[in-house]
Parts: sequence; structure tokens; C-alpha cells
Amino acid sequence: MDKKLFQFPKDFVWGAATASYQIEGAWNEDGKGESIWDRFSHTPGKIDNADTGDVACDHYHHWADDIKLMKELGLQAYRFSVAWPRIFPNGRGVINQVGLDFYNRLVDCLLKENIEPYLTLYHWDLPQSLEDESGWTARTTAEAFVEYADIVSRTLGDRVKKWTTFNEPFVSAFVGYEEGRHAPGHTDLHEAVCASHHLLLAHGWAAPVIRANSADSQVGITLNLHTVEPASPSVEDSLSARFHDGRINRWFLDPISGRGYPQDIVETFGVKMEFIQDRDLEQIAVPLDFLGMNYYLRQIERSSAIPESKNQPRTVFRTDETTEMGWEVYPEGIYNMLLRLKVDYDFPAIYITENGAAYKDEVAADQVHDPKRLSYIKRHLEQVSKAIEVGVPVKGYFAWSLFDNFEWAYGYSKRFGLIYVDYQTQKRIIKSSAKWYQQVIRQNSVD
Repeated sequence: MDKKLFQFPKDFVWGAATASYQIEGAWNEDGKGESIWDRFSHTPGKIDNADTGDVACDHYHHWADDIKLMKELGLQAYRFSVAWPRIFPNGRGVINQVGLDFYNRLVDCLLKENIEPYLTLYHWDLPQSLEDESGWTARTTAEAFVEYADIVSRTLGDRVKKWTTFNEPFVSAFVGYEEGRHAPGHTDLHEAVCASHHLLLAHGWAAPVIRANSADSQVGITLNLHTVEPASPSVEDSLSARFHDGRINRWFLDPISGRGYPQDIVETFGVKMEFIQDRDLEQIAVPLDFLGMNYYLRQIERSSAIPESKNQPRTVFRTDETTEMGWEVYPEGIYNMLLRLKVDYDFPAIYITENGAAYKDEVAADQVHDPKRLSYIKRHLEQVSKAIEVGVPVKGYFAWSLFDNFEWAYGYSKRFGLIYVDYQTQKRIIKSSAKWYQQVIRQNSVD
């Protein structure tokens, strides 16, 4: 039997993604201010192995060679984020021109190599000076973000035409302000809910500013979305799944779609929403040109409200396959979520802005063979192709990540990259998954 060929549309965009704090290094060079991740990673006990992003992949000094690697892989687009404290060391006010110049050079070189820049304004590295003034729990931080977005889009908007305001506001708000696993490391639900609102408000305020500064640009936001399923048909498991879906998915999808915050989750949180002002929800629902979706895993919810013995028997189980993060490998989930976005929300365009897997990679004879990562990406791309076939407007795919990098609270212990990085020497090695991805881009298909 012939293998099925999964062909993609002619204008489909193939890329890879990174984030500033995870790769740039140069944490205190050339006028850059301190970020909340600089502070958090330097706080004892917060990061595995006491790692920091001080050097990371040293992309700040190796960017030209890194773009040559992108060109070698045939990338058509590169999704990267700008470090806010590299532009405004204090979050607002005085501009650091040297920081702007770095991104000017980066964008110019990308375009010279026919690689389209997809710029994310915020991938979690808030200037510490703004966190000292209450961070995302303060409305003034949203105002400062607009000032930052204005300067960056004025500077780069003649060349950058794809803009993402925020990457994964759920993580910034709930993992950073409620769970405490990420910067700034707080553990307060009210703060998290307040932060989530101000992140979305900053998005809504910034989008028209970017459009005004960057002619013919497209503006979106990127959300991390999980497929959520109850572990059994029981009422309790269904309620648990609905809450998890509401907290991570609907809490952000609904307001950007003009539906406001999901009332069932508002009631479950039990948090006063006194920080919402007139017209906030209208401004959050500014029209999007695209939605960015980061997809990694399915969540199977088993209720903790009743003892296991009194719940119905489980009917939904995790597969046996997991990544080194402990995440279940479930490619069908990306199809299910894409279909839901089409049916329930009907966004005009969707980009897979992150998708990838961490595995233990080893160098042998100056090569890195990573068949599990190759298989992971291949099977997810097959599901993306199936979603396109049934009418979901997926316009591009960005593998996470271009490089092994600083993986937040895990430090350098988890490797997601298509390109291996020796952190001691900064040597880069193209992995076998990247060579396969190179062929996918060339063929515009997966077989």
C-alpha cells in the first residue's frame, strides 16, 4: 500500500521559533535593563541546576551565523521575540538605541536571506522595574507596553509585517502569578486573574498602534491551547475537564472573540473583577488578523472532588508515549483543537506558532540523531494537513524550537531544538530532525 502524501497549500509558511530570554544571553550588555527572568533565575532554588539565561545560546553575538543556519535549513520565516528591557531598560521613558539597533540588524539580515520576520513583542521578559511597580497586576504596565509596542513598530514596521503582541498570556498570568513556577514567582489567584486582564488589555490597546505604524501589517496573539478530555463519563470528571478547559483555553479565547470572560470560570475563581473598566472588554476584542496556537499536549482530567473508588471507571487513558517533559504524545489533539477553533471561533487565519518535543539528545561523531523528535513533528504535521483539508485556515507552522535553549524553570536540562547547542563552546550541530524538516520545506509536503 502506498504511503499517503500530506501536501500543504502553495502559500503555506514554514518556520521555526525562539524567544529572546531563552537564546540571546548578553543579559546586562549594551544598556539592557534587568528583566523579571534575570531576577528570577538569579534567585536560589528557582531554576534546575541553578541555571540562568545570562549566556544561553549567546545569540546576541552569534545572530549572523545563526541566520546562515536558518538559510541552510530553508526556513521561510523566523518567529522571534524582542526583549522589552533591551529597548526600555526601565520599562518606559528612556530608549536604549543600541537595543533597537540589534533588532534592526537582525531584521535586515533575515530579509536579505529571504526569511520573513515574525515578531513577538512579549515572550515573558518584563522589565524588572515594572514588576517593582506591581507588574501585570497594575494597569500602568499595560500602558507601558503600548509605549514599547509603539517604538518597536515605528522602528521596524516598514520591514516587519507579521506582529504578535503576546506569547501565552496564560503562562505569564497563572504560572507566574498564581503557581509561582515562573517569574515573578507569586502565588496569588487574584493577582493572576488581574494580570491576565491587563495582558489582554495591553494586547487590545497595542494592536491599532502597530497597525498605524506598520502599513499592510497583520497583528495577532499567541495562546497555548490544550485539548482537554474527561477521564470518564462521570459528572465530576466532566466538570473538572470543563474547568481546566475554561481556565487555560476559554479564559483567553472568549474575550479576544468578543464574548467576555467565561462566567462559569469567573464564578469558580470567586475573584472580584473590580479591575475591569468601561470599554475594556471591547478593546480586548480588537479584530485579529490571525491567531497563533502553541500546541504540545492533551490534558485528561480526573476529578479530585470525590474519592477514586466512588468515581466511574476511567475510559480515557494516556498513551504510553511521552516526551522528556513527561507530556503525552497525542498528535490527534492538534487536529481536534484546530477544528474547534474553526467551528467555535472562526478566526480568519491560524498559525501553529509552536509545536515540538524535548528528548535526551546525544552527540556521536559530531552528529545528533533524534528520531523521536522527527516522528513527533511528522505526526503532528500530518494532523495539521488533515485540518487544512476540512477547511481550517492554517497558514503556517513554526517548529519549537530552532535551538536548544534555556527552558525556563528547567534550565538547560531539556532540549527542544532542531539544532543542538553545546552551551560550553556555543557550537551548533544540525540534528537529523532538522535535516528531515529541510526536506519537508523543500517539498511542501510530508510523506
